[in-house]
Amino acid sequence: MYSKQEAAKQRQAFWTTFGQYMQPVLSADGEQVNWINYRTGVAHIQFRMDAGQRQACIGIVLTHPDLSIRQEQYGQLLLQQSFLRETMQEDWIWEAEATDEQGKTQSRVYTLTEGVNINRTEDWPRMISFLKPRIIALDTFWSMSKYAFEH
Repeated sequence: MYSKQEAAKQRQAFWTTFGQYMQPVLSADGEQVNWINYRTGVAHIQFRMDAGQRQACIGIVLTHPDLSIRQEQYGQLLLQQSFLRETMQEDWIWEAEATDEQGKTQSRVYTLTEGVNINRTEDWPRMISFLKPRIIALDTFWSMSKYAFEH
């Protein structure tokens, strides 16, 4: 069992390791990118990666506070669903309405792997092997799809 401070240190160590591992990888447009804090360039549309004590998760999260705008963005993503699937080479989970840890409503499209624990460094290779190809594929998807979301 880790204390909060030890758990925070372990999370920071994981994300630092992941960032170092991803650092030489260029975006689909050939540019340097901060993979951990990926910027989509569109307000309220984020790519999120999470690693915890039971799973690792990656997804597209729509957080616009205006429900009609968030629904419009989600609808736009649905129009891109086949391209996303083709790019990711797998089916993802689609949720038009979800609630985050703070109780805020969002929409999301994501995938996860279970049975990994950020506190076990022996799980890190599996977690990195899960997250790396998916964030790179998301970047490829976004480089072709982002224009549909810009207003």
